[in-house]
Amino acid sequence: MTAYEVAVAAEATLGEGPTWDPATGTLLWLDILGMRLHTYDPVTGRRTVRTTPQHVGAAKPRAGGGLVLNLRDGVGLLDPDGAFRWLHHEPVPGRRANDAAVAPDGSLWAGTMRYDEAAGGGTLSRLTGDGTARTVLDDVTVSNGTGWSPDGRLMYYVDSPTRRVDVFDYDSEGIRDRRPLVEIEEGAGYPDGLTVDADGCVWVALWDGGAVRRYTPDGTLDRVISLPTPRTTACAFGGAALTDLYVTTARTGLESPHPLSGSLLVIANAGKGLPQPPFEG
Repeated sequence: MTAYEVAVAAEATLGEGPTWDPATGTLLWLDILGMRLHTYDPVTGRRTVRTTPQHVGAAKPRAGGGLVLNLRDGVGLLDPDGAFRWLHHEPVPGRRANDAAVAPDGSLWAGTMRYDEAAGGGTLSRLTGDGTARTVLDDVTVSNGTGWSPDGRLMYYVDSPTRRVDVFDYDSEGIRDRRPLVEIEEGAGYPDGLTVDADGCVWVALWDGGAVRRYTPDGTLDRVISLPTPRTTACAFGGAALTDLYVTTARTGLESPHPLSGSLLVIANAGKGLPQPPFEG
């Protein structure tokens, strides 16, 4: 078993969305249901916690500073001075934001899901800096991990109940030719958040699997990192050299959560991540 460390001991209800912010040298992560945006500086150990206006599925750095937030009722912008405004406001009763990612062209690919996880109740949409939104995928149940290959020609995507990590061809026109990269076997958990490393391998966190797995570009299982927290939710590389793998975890729905459930964990020198583009807005 690869040694993990506790970056931030916490009791997040639904820890999610780890994202390295190179401009500030901090790791961003969220408690979706707790409406909390956390930052963690691995050099100084400094932590901050900020309340978000609504349940928040993702927070990503913007090119001009500040953050873009995937919120219950749409996508909003948080300016460096703390001011908030909506970029795209589209409330749908019973629906909330979930994971999101920034594409190579600087657009935000934002996922949604129903609170009751009703089949087909979610979407994946592409948003640009001027607020233009286009639904890319409908009939999604739990929109989760999204990432791109190092050359930007492939997009990986998870709709968790399918138990698959799917791959699409990607270019400036959009995505096409959806096909499965891997299928998670029964009893191993459900695929959740993912990240792609500099070798083009896909790392995916397994909800109810207590693990992060690395798959090669051809779908071969290459590595398994077992963790004590059953509900591992997402992973991302961070640190100045992008060599440390940060993993978020959740407590929600567990009758007897592990003491570290809801904490931010880190596996030092796990690999080499890719620099992530900021949102263009």
